[in-house]
Amino acid sequence: MNAATLRFPAPIARRPLLIEACDDPVPPAGHVLIRVRACGVCRTDLHIVEGELPPRRGRVIPGHQIAGEIAGDGAPGLPPGTRVGVSWIGGTDGSCPYCRRGEENLCDSPTFTGYTVDGGYAGYAVARADFVVRLPDALDHLHAAPLLCAGIIGFRSLRVAGVQPGENVGLFGFGASAHLAIAVLHAWKCKVYVSTRGESHRKLAASLGAEWVGGERDRPPVELDRAVTFAPSGDVVVAALSSLRKGGVVAINAIHLDRIPEFDYDRLLWGERQLRSVANMTRADAGDFLALAAGIGLRPRVTVFPLDAANEALQAVKNDAIDGAAVLAP
Repeated sequence: MNAATLRFPAPIARRPLLIEACDDPVPPAGHVLIRVRACGVCRTDLHIVEGELPPRRGRVIPGHQIAGEIAGDGAPGLPPGTRVGVSWIGGTDGSCPYCRRGEENLCDSPTFTGYTVDGGYAGYAVARADFVVRLPDALDHLHAAPLLCAGIIGFRSLRVAGVQPGENVGLFGFGASAHLAIAVLHAWKCKVYVSTRGESHRKLAASLGAEWVGGERDRPPVELDRAVTFAPSGDVVVAALSSLRKGGVVAINAIHLDRIPEFDYDRLLWGERQLRSVANMTRADAGDFLALAAGIGLRPRVTVFPLDAANEALQAVKNDAIDGAAVLAP
């Protein structure tokens, strides 16, 4: 098979991903072989490729939004041809205190797809059988792939923020994850206020029904009940806090953040406002979100790249040059 492999992290402009022929992977016991039909391109992949997340192995195939079909022998309940997805959490130890409390997203010894094990920038991928999720029939591979991280983590972010139906919710940054979260919020009858950089992202937010759209540090015209930040910028976190009502919540949806600048506690955090981080997702999040996505007819905007253009796809993500999500189609 062909794969896009990373041997040494480097700025994406230096094209660190190598497109090369590799042996087809062989699944060990408890794992399945997946023919990759589509793999979403995530900003976390960019953090891995550029080294903002430190390397965890000498060579890795990135990609953790895998949509495909069971190949080879399959597994109990997963016969060959079954349509499945794989996300960021590729496995947990099942025995740490967090797993025992049902908080597998906080596992002490997790496996991360496309980071600690090979991912989906390839013709085939291997995954733990108990960590794949069946894809609803209503979702084709290309449009399911971005849902498997950007969609699920955005959905979890709304849960972490405690969003209730009918509330005023702010989305700060409007890329692959936020443009899916807005559909969920509309299904919950919420009013959505979007602050984001880039004219094309603002136009996209307006076209998807945002109540108000402004620049990344513009303040929405109403106090927000909840806010989710998607940009890896501490300045954006402060902007979200400054827009929040007393008792409101900001959820930070970022695996990497540059820094949070000093801010006025009395004005921005006092009044039982809450600042929470979002860490990974659970299999329950995945199942609940995919069922909801199929039920509301969620169809993300995608820009498709061939596998040999993986560097270009990540460069487009870095430059915010795509409205919606980038997807590799091996």
